[in-house]
Amino acid sequence: MSNYYQLLGVSHEASSEEIKKAYRKLALEYHPDRNQGSPDAEERFKEVTEAYEVLRDSEKRAIYDRYGKEGLRGSSQASGAAGFDFSDAIDVFMRDFGGFSGFEDMFGMRGARSQRNSRRQAQPVRIRLPLTLAEVATGVTKTVKVALLDECAACDGSGAQAGTRPQPCTNCGGAGEERHVQRSAFGQFVSVQPCRTCGGEGRVIAEPCLQCSGDGRVRSERSIEVEVPAGVTSDNFLTIRGRGNMGDQGAGRGDLVVLLEVQDDPRFVRNGSDLIYELPITYTQAALGTEIDVPSIDGAARVRIPAGIQSGERLSLKELGLPDLNGNVRGDQIINICVWTPHDLTPEQEDVLRQLASVESPAPKIVKRGMRKGFWSRVKEVFTGG
Repeated sequence: MSNYYQLLGVSHEASSEEIKKAYRKLALEYHPDRNQGSPDAEERFKEVTEAYEVLRDSEKRAIYDRYGKEGLRGSSQASGAAGFDFSDAIDVFMRDFGGFSGFEDMFGMRGARSQRNSRRQAQPVRIRLPLTLAEVATGVTKTVKVALLDECAACDGSGAQAGTRPQPCTNCGGAGEERHVQRSAFGQFVSVQPCRTCGGEGRVIAEPCLQCSGDGRVRSERSIEVEVPAGVTSDNFLTIRGRGNMGDQGAGRGDLVVLLEVQDDPRFVRNGSDLIYELPITYTQAALGTEIDVPSIDGAARVRIPAGIQSGERLSLKELGLPDLNGNVRGDQIINICVWTPHDLTPEQEDVLRQLASVESPAPKIVKRGMRKGFWSRVKEVFTGG
């Protein structure tokens, strides 16, 4: 699939209004009801709608800009990931543009049905899932308990008392909508509105089920497994399709949206896929060098402190950080060196330090380990012989 920005014909700096305007133009051009149901137009309509649904949302857009579509797939975004189909595209279009006068007539009954189905479709259920850095490092499968709306067993989801059934609405004939024709100097406009008698349901329940009070659903608790990929952040979330509440009148289950909350680890500061650890060492360890065990996300790790290291220098433990979201590369653990200066000396310690002070040389200009001279400095040395 093409780049989302290219699909909509906008720049990476495009405003939300520019994105909406570009999408509206393309959606009207490729809408299947304007193209005799052409499969190519339908696919194109779906693609531009998927691109719009991602770029219109600041959070999804930020993830897409940073990680591309793979980032959205890894976080299982509700839109912009595998599973975005034509019905989703129709719902998005009618949600944002279905209220314009004449659109229902322009696109026939398909748009009106989409609006009604959208009202019946269950809203996503959102839960929060705390994660540790260790779980982020490896990925984890967790079982969560969620209170959901399930089909009522007493009425099989019909909402009607046992032995009875809902009847088609006599006002709309079961269509769930009323059509109103308006004539003007510009022609005829047809507007479609939910039926006032049945509220757009298309049916009337004379004897509601006592168990669910006519809703057709009852609340119950379910255990659901959530697979969290390695490398996620608190900016990511997972969408598990079809595992949320049961929709109204058998409209199917909604989605379960899992908001990820990566807990802080007091030992580390996370910087992307790198983990930063501050290591305090004594003056003698810095001057003479040593080896020290430090914590890492995988357990204890041995780090060699070279003699003469300065406070503020950094050492790197390769691939002891976190994996990126795609799991292809693992970051490093960065050791920040902090030379500790004692402030409560014993008489013996003070005496030893005074002996050292009498023989030590003045402090030279500090060039930290790993620092290299700039290009122009090296050129100057060539010509001056420095």
